[in-house]
Amino acid sequence: MSIKQLSETLINQIAAGEVIERPASAAKELIENALDAGATRIEIATSGGGKSLLRVTDNGSGMDERDLELAVRRHCTSKITDTLDDISTLGFRGEALPSIGSVARLTISSRRRDSDGGAEISVAGGKLQHLRPSALNPGTIVEVRDLFFATPARLKFLKTEKAEAAAITEIVKRMAIAFPQVRFVLSGTDRTTLEFPATGDDHLARMAQILGKDFRDNAIEINAEREEVTLTGFAGVPTFNRGNAAHQYAFVNGRPVQDKLVLSAIRGAYAETIPSGRYAVAVLSIGLDPALVDVNVHPAKSDVRFRDPQLVRGLIVGAIREALARDGSRAATTGADGMLRAFRPGFQPSGYRPQQHAQEPWSAETSPSRPFSSAPTGSSAYSPSYQRPGNGFGERPQASFDGLTMPAARAEAAQNSSWAAPAPAAEAEAPSRFPLGAARAQLHENYIVAQTETGLVIVDQHAAHERLVFEAMRKALHSKRLASQVLLIPEIIDLPEEDCDRLMQFSSEFGELGLGIERFGPGAIAVRETPAMLGEVDASGLIRQLADEIAEWDTASGLSAKLEYVAATMACHGSVRSGRRLRPEEMNALLRQMEVTPGSGQCNHGRPTYIELKLSDIERLFGRS
Repeated sequence: MSIKQLSETLINQIAAGEVIERPASAAKELIENALDAGATRIEIATSGGGKSLLRVTDNGSGMDERDLELAVRRHCTSKITDTLDDISTLGFRGEALPSIGSVARLTISSRRRDSDGGAEISVAGGKLQHLRPSALNPGTIVEVRDLFFATPARLKFLKTEKAEAAAITEIVKRMAIAFPQVRFVLSGTDRTTLEFPATGDDHLARMAQILGKDFRDNAIEINAEREEVTLTGFAGVPTFNRGNAAHQYAFVNGRPVQDKLVLSAIRGAYAETIPSGRYAVAVLSIGLDPALVDVNVHPAKSDVRFRDPQLVRGLIVGAIREALARDGSRAATTGADGMLRAFRPGFQPSGYRPQQHAQEPWSAETSPSRPFSSAPTGSSAYSPSYQRPGNGFGERPQASFDGLTMPAARAEAAQNSSWAAPAPAAEAEAPSRFPLGAARAQLHENYIVAQTETGLVIVDQHAAHERLVFEAMRKALHSKRLASQVLLIPEIIDLPEEDCDRLMQFSSEFGELGLGIERFGPGAIAVRETPAMLGEVDASGLIRQLADEIAEWDTASGLSAKLEYVAATMACHGSVRSGRRLRPEEMNALLRQMEVTPGSGQCNHGRPTYIELKLSDIERLFGRS
């Protein structure tokens, strides 16, 4: 079979299969072109999920007739010259417009700011039409109709119009976060209009537009630098989490990416602070010399390759953990919102089944365990909705306050307590002296109610103490060499030679964690000691897992993670249990230790340890504000 030269149209269609996977891919390329042109206002209109129509209008620098003719040809670009080592723009390959034109009906209208008129060019299924004059404002309008009409097979792989429209929305959101100084408007017959006004240098305000106002109240600023690599952005407190990773945004030199190294680093930074199946909310921007990152490793430019991936991963993990230790112990404001909803009339807990109760007039002799009944006839001070089970304080379990402890704010030295109580003089001060206030009561022998200067705090005593014990154990893990148990007969594990080489590079780190390994010939590892904390260990499985981890990430944190998991389990079983009645000094001592312990805002499983309710929120419940 002889070799022949493919036609230009077929070459473009092949390239389009790599660059333009769906309407969202086309939207991304067109928005990047607008941003590279210096646009400060970008409007995107869609129809049929972007399959019928995709129009991007910008007020950028525009193009003249010569630029338009070259723009629809492959590998024509104004963004790079002779090297890929200094890419400072979002686009650079010169493939997007000709690829779109080969599979759709493409029309480009543009006018330079210093020109009296504009021009328009069209491409349909790879066939170029002649230039013609066009009247428009300075800037560019790119209109894509009937996407993939020239390649019908590709249409079969597209999702529903709603799903494709949602994918375009996600692209616009990522671009809007990266460029807060640009106004974005997304509209069309298949959606409600979405507008993101420019916020200038206020990146957090733009993030609040995308992620909701709750993110502003629950975000911690990140600002770190290591070896000329900078990391900026905001990360949510651990108790402010989501059910998927869609709220994690990463940018490299302003380019939105979905790089697995960055996402893995975020997950590692929040280890032991977020429940399994939940994901942190974070917006991170990495800045470094363009020569130290390769953005040309993926057709859609969504993945990048760092020259020193471990430097970047270590910077992300270290910066987030430092920020969480500094400011991550506070409770998410969404917890207070949930509490307010629970107190409102008409709220019924999940799974609650109302029961019939006899209605009796309230009197001083009424048992506290009985639900409140209706108010006297003619009274407007009470709402009848409060008398039904499941309505706020009218619910039977909430109305039962018998047996609760009523401690004073003053705490004397604790005796036989699990925590060291502060000096009496320190505890005698007003609750305003302490972020978590002073203990006032213990409910159901599990929840501590504390008064603060601006409201009240409800603490889960078991979850809080579990976190304190775990942090103490983790500090011990990293402060000295861990105890190990020597195997009577060393276990020999056969591995590929390259895996053995990788493992031996970390042998000293393993030794500090109680795992003693030696080389046993070219293709085997001898395990002589295992961490005593782990008890009986599957040494072969552990070694193979560590070898796979080093090969994938060039790190060996798996053993440390296992040890921390054991410490978390021990802390859970060794902490104060639910149902134990605490003395006032014990409650206050627990609050004081929470205030100085990193990560005390959530337990080892990621659940919140306390919820704060502001006085203004309480006043709203009673209609006083």
